[in-house]
Amino acid sequence: MGMIRVALDVPLPRLFDYLADDVSIEDIGCRARVPFGTGEKIGVIVAIPAQSEQSADKLKPVTAILRDMLPLPAEWIALCEFCARYYQHPLGAVMSFALPPLLRRGKLPRRKALAPINANPPAVPLLLPEQATAVAAIGAGEGFETYLLHGVTGSGKTEVYLRAIEAQLARGRQALMLVPEIALTPQLEGRVAARFPGARIVSAHSGVADAARARAFLDALEGRADIVLGTRLAVFMPLPRLGLIVVDEEHDASFKQQDGLRYSARDVAVFRAKQMNVPIVLGSATPSLESFHHARSGRYRLLSLNQRAVAEAMPTVRTVDTRREKLQDGLSAALLEALGLRLARGEQSLVFLNRRGFAPVLACAACGWISRCCRCAANRVVHLADKRLRCHHCGLEAGIPHACPDCGNLDIQPFGRGTQRLEAALQERFPQARVLRIDRDSASTPTKWQALLQQIHAGEVDILIGTQMLAKGHDFPRLTLVGAVGADAALFAADFRAPERLFAQLMQVGGRSGRADLAGEVLIQTEYPDHPLYLALTDHDYLRFAIAQLAEREQAGFPPFAFQALLRAEAPHVEVALAFLQNAAAAAAPLLGDAVMLYDPVPMRMYRMNNLERAQLLVESSSRPALQQFLGRWSERLGGLKTPRTSRWHLDVDPIEL
Repeated sequence: MGMIRVALDVPLPRLFDYLADDVSIEDIGCRARVPFGTGEKIGVIVAIPAQSEQSADKLKPVTAILRDMLPLPAEWIALCEFCARYYQHPLGAVMSFALPPLLRRGKLPRRKALAPINANPPAVPLLLPEQATAVAAIGAGEGFETYLLHGVTGSGKTEVYLRAIEAQLARGRQALMLVPEIALTPQLEGRVAARFPGARIVSAHSGVADAARARAFLDALEGRADIVLGTRLAVFMPLPRLGLIVVDEEHDASFKQQDGLRYSARDVAVFRAKQMNVPIVLGSATPSLESFHHARSGRYRLLSLNQRAVAEAMPTVRTVDTRREKLQDGLSAALLEALGLRLARGEQSLVFLNRRGFAPVLACAACGWISRCCRCAANRVVHLADKRLRCHHCGLEAGIPHACPDCGNLDIQPFGRGTQRLEAALQERFPQARVLRIDRDSASTPTKWQALLQQIHAGEVDILIGTQMLAKGHDFPRLTLVGAVGADAALFAADFRAPERLFAQLMQVGGRSGRADLAGEVLIQTEYPDHPLYLALTDHDYLRFAIAQLAEREQAGFPPFAFQALLRAEAPHVEVALAFLQNAAAAAAPLLGDAVMLYDPVPMRMYRMNNLERAQLLVESSSRPALQQFLGRWSERLGGLKTPRTSRWHLDVDPIEL
């Protein structure tokens, strides 16, 4: 009787052996239904071992080997093994995450006949010289190379992607293109479909229904899909003819998974390109400092697009000094005047405030009560439109009280402002204007989001109020003004990455203006008009900002000049979480050596969330291999530590939030 080794979705860093009749090496990569505990599980066969560490009488027979689809290829298994090893996550859990839900349940979707291909050739725009240089460089490469495509907003990065994809399709290869958010996928899918009417295109993201996602996975696995578009989970799509990977907006934090398998899709994509010996293009107007550092050091090849393809010039960026001005509903006289001017011209404006809701907090001046969340170390936000107080972390909500719950004072007031309050203020200030708010509340589903976009493109909106949802990937030809409100808080945040995020956010949202034949303008309200970040923004000088930030990080020993991992713990009481981390630190002490530094356990900044109190322990090293070696040995010891049933812990390798 033969034997199979199976990776199962369990929180244990091990594989499981089962007895099997009529098994061969061709079954590696097949799914298998096996007995586990009192029930059954579906796993992936990763090996056909000659013998097991368990005695034969303790091995159970496999229930069934599922040969109803092509086996998962060796390179897909190797990709999952890399993620399991690097991110310290059980292999079975990685594979379960990478598989569509239907397939991990042992089922197959109903297959549909592929739609007939319309081979009418589309109109292809002419390339600017910089675009042509970038396309030629990517096309001339042989095998693996990482290209960092740094292009100003509106410089035509997408056209470079499409030309690179076109070259691979002509060779009979497949292309994988990743975008940071679901909202960008339908727009990109339409553009790619129009450009490649003869190609089979599939989408992969969490908004796709289970059956459709499974069909897309199988089409990719069988080589029937030519182009795969998707968010971070699409990096796990099996592609036997892979010829190119593109990661658009590579700097975006959405590429980092923040629960379960805490992986960076951008970094996994680079590993996969190297694994498959194919080129990868990372594109951004504001590259991550890690990627920019790699380009400066020669690890990545830098390609620059400094000229706008969709407009003659970059928008004018000005700061509005608000230190000595009494704002009107949070808006300066200069911004109000600019909004009125666009209304008179029939042009569109965008007021950017990255804080949804009506106001951040409801408060009582008489006794000091504020609308705190009882489950999180945060305040419940005032949502006046639906008369609710809502926590944006755990979702706890309640009606807005008519009086202070503590002292009965009737004069309770919202403090600060969110997009809903800004919407109300602008509707009152410009009653003739058509004002539209776009945030996670108004665009809560893909259908609502598309309907809002259609309104904008149809010219049915004069003033847009939006959060970061509108900051990237959108072309609104009649939008000529962007006003940024409330950006200063990020300048002095405790997180060392906050300035990088703010610069990227403001440059991206500012790039929405003046993208056609109308000149654009960006106004940034600030009490710190001479701050180096704002000075770099007004000059459109990413390089100056990035070089200065890298110098600061090198001096402080922050990434990319160091490599980090966080051990986080959560429990009903923070003392329990800290006690676990102290035990974890003691277990780490004999393993450290000179290359790895362990910091003291501390409560997290958001120390309480959803009735659990949280703490963290930072591990750091100037050597990635040294850190990885330490984490592998430490993880084994962590698994043996006793933890209360009510507490949980996890490792986050290369964290983006501290």
